[in-house]
Formats: sequence, structure tokens, C-alpha cells
Amino acid sequence: MLDTPRQSEAAPPKDEPRGCLFALSQPPLMIFLAVIGCLLLMAALHDLLLL
Repeated sequence: MLDTPRQSEAAPPKDEPRGCLFALSQPPLMIFLAVIGCLLLMAALHDLLLL
């Protein structure tokens, strides 16, 4: 038998681009989007309830 290392079949090809779901799985981006979402929610609630 040859002693060549085999690549796992489950490993994605290196040339395949990563999609949007990979980008959204990054914690800093999710924290940033959560902060922006909270600011928009607070502004909307302020407009609806206090003005």
C-alpha cells in the first residue's frame, strides 16, 4: 500500500467560495447587527409610544 495521506470526503474544496451564512456566523458581526437592531427598535418604540 502507498503511504499517501487521504483527504476527507466531508472537507469542502478549497476553491469553493463561502456564502452569506458563513459571514453571519461570525460573533463580531452578530453583535454589531444586534446593537443596530436594538437601536432601531428603541427609536421605533420611542416614536410609537412617546411622541
